[in-house]
Amino acid sequence: MNLDATQIIKRPLITEKTTWEAGARNRVSFEVHQAADKPAIKRAIEQLYKVRVEGVATQVRKGKYRRTRWGQAKTPDWKKATVQLHEDDRIELF
Repeated sequence: MNLDATQIIKRPLITEKTTWEAGARNRVSFEVHQAADKPAIKRAIEQLYKVRVEGVATQVRKGKYRRTRWGQAKTPDWKKATVQLHEDDRIELF
């Protein structure tokens, strides 16, 4: 499956933990396409942000069950990628 870089990277994840990791360990997290593999994620980050990527770690996060008016509904599963950047490179997300 050939995906464009903008299709692979859906959005950056900005939480308290990811903000700390970006400053302390130079690691940035993104929500990515389910079918994207690690080499494709690395190429997409390098192409979009013009940085050097040293490593990629991925997780498939399972959706949660939520109570609704009509019973239970499940939120969709999603994939998270944490990218280790070269020590000289930074991504400023905000």
